[in-house]
Amino acid sequence: MIVTTDEVRAWIAGGETLTVEFKGESRERLNDTDLVEAVACMANARGGVLLVGVEDDRTITGAQPRHGSYTDIRRVEALVGNQTQPSCPVECAVVAVDGHNVLVIRVPAGRPITATNRGVYKHRLLDVHGKPQCLPFYPHEMQSREASRGALDYSALIVGDARWDDLDPLEFERLRQTIVSNGGRADAALLTLTDVDLVKALGLGEGGDRIERIRVAGLLMLGREESLRRLMPTHEVAFQVLSGTRVGVNDFMRWPLIRVSDELTNRFNARNEEEELLIGAVRAAVPDYSRPGFREAVHNALVHRDYAISGAVHVFWRDDEIEITNPGGFPDSVNLANLLVTAPRPRNPILADAFKRVGLVERTGRGIDTIFEGQLRYGRPSPDYSRSSSGSVQVVLPGGPANLALARFIIERDKPDQPVTLEEMLLVNAVDRERRVALPRAAELLQKGEPAARAVLERLVEAGVFEARGERQSRVYMFAAATYRAVGPASAYTRASGFEPVQQEQMVLNHLRAHKRISRSDIMELCQVSPDRAKWLLRKFLRNGTIVKKGTGKGTFYHIAPANAGAPE
Repeated sequence: MIVTTDEVRAWIAGGETLTVEFKGESRERLNDTDLVEAVACMANARGGVLLVGVEDDRTITGAQPRHGSYTDIRRVEALVGNQTQPSCPVECAVVAVDGHNVLVIRVPAGRPITATNRGVYKHRLLDVHGKPQCLPFYPHEMQSREASRGALDYSALIVGDARWDDLDPLEFERLRQTIVSNGGRADAALLTLTDVDLVKALGLGEGGDRIERIRVAGLLMLGREESLRRLMPTHEVAFQVLSGTRVGVNDFMRWPLIRVSDELTNRFNARNEEEELLIGAVRAAVPDYSRPGFREAVHNALVHRDYAISGAVHVFWRDDEIEITNPGGFPDSVNLANLLVTAPRPRNPILADAFKRVGLVERTGRGIDTIFEGQLRYGRPSPDYSRSSSGSVQVVLPGGPANLALARFIIERDKPDQPVTLEEMLLVNAVDRERRVALPRAAELLQKGEPAARAVLERLVEAGVFEARGERQSRVYMFAAATYRAVGPASAYTRASGFEPVQQEQMVLNHLRAHKRISRSDIMELCQVSPDRAKWLLRKFLRNGTIVKKGTGKGTFYHIAPANAGAPE
């Protein structure tokens, strides 16, 4: 393994994190047992690097030799491999930093649950003070971790004490009614099966002529309320209505999931108001929140929550938003930057498949698209997942007044043979809010590469929705004049398109003469341009000697060059 001094310095400067740990040896050498435990701890989290010879306060004191007068990195690698189960393949290096040797041990990520040969299980977590620590790794936490990696389906586990009598006949009827009401979304063949065959067909239990073993998914979907309380104490769903700090409704449910779904849908429908939009001779309803979007968000929370840990699925209905939260973070490889494009990774595959077959969620596994479309179709901001953490997924559906002009524009263009795509809605909504969008911003919104984003932008240009201004790196996209007439005042087009390059340059110079300095963010705000366009303007001024750069990093700003300070406007 090749590690540079600069890399080690950067790790030390960043301090201890979930993926970086320091082990000082100023007093005594770290013994083999503690070293192996530290490696196993990191392997059970996100992997990372262990720096032996660095104190907790980032002081470099050096690693003591482990093999006589030196450290044999191959023997360290063998030590870790031989004393972990399953064997953890680490890479080691000794790097000289400020006259001291630092032993660097790189621990791979994505490993199966790892123990020491002494049977010690630990994992690296943040304690209550936000400081990373190696803490005991309990069985239920192991199940959660493996479920997040896709290595374990918790919903497929057999509930040892569950019996056939723990299933509720009323829930079997509710399940069948759900299949009927969901029509083409559901597997109608399930309606011909007996209760026993239905449980086996959905993978909710095992047995022959009778069900002898019931899975977690079976109890969650068909269990009696009292059985769920006794056998699945981690399962709970809360519905709360909040107005400021006042709590209007605060109900907790421990019901089977289809009953919970029906109850939440009924409460949603009772509170979700609509206004009408007249499009030609047709009246279109514009609701406060999209019913399909809410439905998918709730079902995603029920299906993807971590049932190995305590905590409720919360539905918070506030004055201007709905927030839906479920215990358990995103599965491995899923994050905020790839939500729209990553392959479906259900934490509970058996439960997810049962929901699909009875028609409660999209058969394609792309329910996330429905959640986004539900917001964007009515001119509201995209769903916000930014409050999510490693311990929970939180989606916020912004409410407030609908943008009726934008909703009308999208509905009018949405034809059965040529529907408005989610990608087009994302970009139209962005331009409506930001006035213009550059290629890098479009790629970020679509969570795709720039070639794919450019194809969508140019398609909107060809359709007469957008028009493009500028060339190459400075090219930006804005609403065409006809679009502005449809979604807003015609004067908005003049304002958005009127800032041609010469005007932008003059505005920057005028600002400099008046205020003596300017930053890139100042230019973005002043000229209503993208970061790339602001950079282009600054580079042009620097090349022709109009301005002078001062400072570095975030503190960078620009002065007008002395030779131009008194130039006439």
